Amino acid sequence: MKVIAIVQARMGSTRLPGKMTKEILGKPIVEYVFDRVRPSKRLTEIWLATTTDTSDDVLAEWAKNHGVKCYRGSMNDVLDRYYQTAKLAEADVVVRITGDCPLADCQVIDCVINEYLTEYPKFDYVCNTQPPTFPDGLDTEVVSFVALEKAWQEARLSSEREHVTPYIWKHPEIFKIKNIFNDVDLSGLRWTLDTEEDFAFILLIIERIAAESEYPYFQKILEIIREHPEWKNINAGYKRNEGYQKSINNDPVV
Repeated sequence: MKVIAIVQARMGSTRLPGKMTKEILGKPIVEYVFDRVRPSKRLTEIWLATTTDTSDDVLAEWAKNHGVKCYRGSMNDVLDRYYQTAKLAEADVVVRITGDCPLADCQVIDCVINEYLTEYPKFDYVCNTQPPTFPDGLDTEVVSFVALEKAWQEARLSSEREHVTPYIWKHPEIFKIKNIFNDVDLSGLRWTLDTEEDFAFILLIIERIAAESEYPYFQKILEIIREHPEWKNINAGYKRNEGYQKSINNDPVV
């Protein structure tokens, strides 16, 4: 079974433009995302899904220079971008990772994939976000290509196209869904990259874990935050999934 991770990324973020090429210790954020995902033991391939906009030429060039397979598609219809990438990759299973997760954890990713594969074909969609109990920035969604294709064919609301999976998890009467829970609810922790404050927080974490000889799993990051509890205040105050909530408020049919 071909399990493909698709990392969606673009340069045109409204709150933090150009965030994917902002550098920490000489490496762009997009590279940190791939470095964190790549050690997964269950992924067959990792693809970058970016847009055809000229502003994203730099991401396509990065992918080319680093041997990363890349598909370029719609800027706003991210569901179409995912579907076309998955189709090109001949994926059986798609793992959704967003480019604003430079602290993504391969162990968490494999946990969600394992749950999907162990119970295959019982579930169409397995995630750790419905509801979330992991830090914001460790989001992982695993979906069958068949379910992704059905969503691509039937989703009509702009929020369902822009955010890829809402049509699936909003319709449990159509899709078989399972959520993975962490032992402790850590959903209040913000490890995602959407603002300058987020970047300041992630900068501190990456500088701290850079010297680790082994892969620093998210438990190690938790230890660091316990050592520096004031760091949590740097980007506190932002709500989880603000982008999705904003798109719902302006949800024309497309």
